[in-house]
Amino acid sequence: MTRQGAIVRARLPRPGHDLTLDGRPVTLTGDSRFLIGIDRDAGPTAMLSWTTDDGRPARWAVTVAPHGWDIDRLPARLSMPGPPNAEYDARRERELGQVRVARADISPLPFWQVAFVRPAPGRTSTNFGAQRFYGERAAAYHGGMDIAAPGGTPIVAPAPAIVRLATGPFALEGNIVILDHGFGLYSAMMHLSRIDVKPGQILAQGEQLGLVGATGRATGPHLHWGMTWLGVKVDPATLLPETRG
Repeated sequence: MTRQGAIVRARLPRPGHDLTLDGRPVTLTGDSRFLIGIDRDAGPTAMLSWTTDDGRPARWAVTVAPHGWDIDRLPARLSMPGPPNAEYDARRERELGQVRVARADISPLPFWQVAFVRPAPGRTSTNFGAQRFYGERAAAYHGGMDIAAPGGTPIVAPAPAIVRLATGPFALEGNIVILDHGFGLYSAMMHLSRIDVKPGQILAQGEQLGLVGATGRATGPHLHWGMTWLGVKVDPATLLPETRG
C-alpha cells in the first residue's frame, strides 16, 4: 500500500521486463528494482504489469490510500496579474521550455536508490499538495515542500545527482537548480539567493549547490523543493527517513 503523492521504490516479486504503471513504461534495474510516482489526485488502485523472465504476464495491484491535503492561504497580492500580458506570457514560455528540456531524459543513473536527506535545515513550512488560496481565490495545489530557513543558509544535494539546469531568476521560481537522480526522478530547488553549480556537474549527496533566498515569487526566504517522476509531481518528503512508510 502507498498513498497519493508518494514515491515508491520497490522490487518485482517475480523478476521480469517490460514493466508498466497503468500502461506507462517504467524503467527496471538489472535486478528488477524500480521507482514509481503516484499522482497527488490518483485513484484507489494503480496497476503494475510486466512479463516475467519465463514469459508469463504478471500484475501487481498497488493500493493507493487517500491523503488529507492541507489548506494554504496566501495574500491576494501574490496572485498572478489580472489582465493578459503578452510579454510575461512569452517569458514564462521560455522559462518553462528550459525546465522541460532539463527534465526530458530518463537517464540510467542509479542515484535514486540511496536514502535521501533534507537539502536544508529548518521546519517544513508548507507541505506538498496543499490546496492554495490567494485571498479567497482557489489556485493550483502546492507542488513541493517548503523549508523555512534564513537567507544564506546552505542548500545541499539530497542525493547524488547530475545538475541539468542552474539558472535564473525565473519570474516565479527565482534562481533554480534542477537535479537528475535517474530513472525519471528530478529535484528542483527554487528561490535561491545564489547558485554554486553548473549544468553537467555531478554532485555527491550533501554537496552544496546554493544558498536559500527569496528570488522569484516568494513571501520571504525559504527553499522550495519540488520533485517530479516522469513529469508527475510527487512529494519529496516521502523519500525522507522520518516520513517514509
